[in-house]
Amino acid sequence: MGYNFSAGPGIMPAAVVEQIKRDMPSYKDSGMSIMEISHRSALYDEMAQQAETDLRDLMQISDDYEVLFLHGGGTLQFTNVPLNLATKNHHVAYLNSGHWAKKALDAANRIDGLTVEDIQPEKTGYLPSIKNPSVGPLDYLYVTTNNTIEGTTYHQIPKINTPLVADMSSNILAEPYDVNQFDLIFAGAQKNIGPAGMAIVIVKKNRLHEQPILSEIMDYHLEAKKHSALNTPPVFCIYAAGLTFKWLKQFGGVDRIYEQNQEQARTLYDSIDNSKLFKNDVPTRERSLTNIVFKTGDDNLDQQFVTQANRQGLISLGGHRLVGGMRASLYNAMPNEGVDALIDFMKRFEIDNGGLH
Repeated sequence: MGYNFSAGPGIMPAAVVEQIKRDMPSYKDSGMSIMEISHRSALYDEMAQQAETDLRDLMQISDDYEVLFLHGGGTLQFTNVPLNLATKNHHVAYLNSGHWAKKALDAANRIDGLTVEDIQPEKTGYLPSIKNPSVGPLDYLYVTTNNTIEGTTYHQIPKINTPLVADMSSNILAEPYDVNQFDLIFAGAQKNIGPAGMAIVIVKKNRLHEQPILSEIMDYHLEAKKHSALNTPPVFCIYAAGLTFKWLKQFGGVDRIYEQNQEQARTLYDSIDNSKLFKNDVPTRERSLTNIVFKTGDDNLDQQFVTQANRQGLISLGGHRLVGGMRASLYNAMPNEGVDALIDFMKRFEIDNGGLH
């Protein structure tokens, strides 16, 4: 059996994949594949509404928020967020916590007339602090809760007066956050939710205003009015996400999966910390539960590890090209057996390569 440690598209629950296989020829005995049903049909309406209801239950999303299922993944929201939300003060701030936060910051900087503050860490190797910026007033402060490349996370979000926007693409539903602290949350689907090609946007209704200059499908206000079906929505992605939400509710919800994620991460970090070959340089309090980075210090040895692990069915353990090393992405669907298999292989690799004496 193989285990997919890819940072994205990530592992999906086995039960969800099996359900997709059953529904593929004929969804609910309609005679149509789930990939063929009309977004104007009762079948779609029921499916999409149930997916939204289950997500609201899982994240305790109040009626003060719209939930949108949108095309394009998380990266498109780097531009959509400032175009929709930076309309009063035309002044925003970004916590520059890693590669994807910097990508979002760069996208905001390309918008004419928008002042963008780049908030750097106070100390090298640490995350920038979440606090009210000294500049202002701001339309929002932007935070990437989990940094997939660097393996860092904001586990606690302090209460501040500045409106918060969060990219939760890689740890949404993996650990609990209070939705009420944010004016907007978005997440690409392909890590903890379902297949690539969709973004979920959770946005306060009072932040939505029609944006005449935007393409209609970039306008959160219009998408909300049409319940994410302004044009043909990503039907299959919404369907798969809905199955994942059902699976997570049956598992016990976000709090229960958070306990499992903490235990899996603790076990793997303990193995790394007790190793004489592998190391992780992330400050302990900022270590990600979902993207665990490690290396040997020898690029050639790292590549040998990735190659040999793949032969053992431990798939996609290579680190991002910008940082090298290894990365084990432990998304919600990763079974405990996958983590155990990785640790067993790491121990054997260490013995074979002189790490134990």
